[in-house]
Amino acid sequence: MAAIRLIERDDSPLHQLVRRKKNWAAGNVGVVLVFCIVFVIAAGLSSLYFYRKWMARKARRGAV
Repeated sequence: MAAIRLIERDDSPLHQLVRRKKNWAAGNVGVVLVFCIVFVIAAGLSSLYFYRKWMARKARRGAV
């Protein structure tokens, strides 16, 4: 008998995690993609807004 025994695929806990039932995100990939794009755009716009506020405040402090 070999010293190293390979684990069967069906016995592996990792295989049990991968072979789950279909979830909502797996069935609606397009919707998840739209959510991600909207989040990235919203995060970019909000960071731009706060950056401009910060620069305006910094300019006011430097001018006074």
